[in-house]
Amino acid sequence: MSFFSWPVRIATGIQAANAALGRACAWLTLFLVVGTACVVVLRYAFGVGATALQEAVMYAHALTFMGTAAWALQRGAHVRVDIFYQNFSARKKALVDSSGHLLLLLPMCLFLGWNSWGYVANSWAMQETSGEAGGLGFMYLQKSIILLLVGSLLLQACADLVLLIKQLLTPVPVAGAQHD
Repeated sequence: MSFFSWPVRIATGIQAANAALGRACAWLTLFLVVGTACVVVLRYAFGVGATALQEAVMYAHALTFMGTAAWALQRGAHVRVDIFYQNFSARKKALVDSSGHLLLLLPMCLFLGWNSWGYVANSWAMQETSGEAGGLGFMYLQKSIILLLVGSLLLQACADLVLLIKQLLTPVPVAGAQHD
């Protein structure tokens, strides 16, 4: 059993959880389309305002993007502005990715978590509701999506780092070498 066996199992579990969350949140795009269409038809065809539905669409929009961020990172679907990266070896890519996680992603997540914790906690403490008449009664849940983003990205970054460090520390087989 290698040194990396249990951390890799935990990292794989984190990746599975983030993939499940991402896939579930991605389905919310269907609700976004249908919900927005209903709001528009109700407003302009029937002159009826649907504030609760409009806010539900807004909540789903937030959850679609913030709930799928870690899954996008896991799949490499995030924005990468690096013209050299595509030509790097697997080891150099692992070094770039681990440096980016350590120097950019983790500090950003910690900063966002630190600064949003009080904002979300205050909303929960007062059970904040919509300021709109007929709006949804659980604004605190929408604000909690920020912490979902932070938590899922932090966990995904840690899982990625485990796998990247394993890749960096695993010896590269020499081409043409024979093993007995």
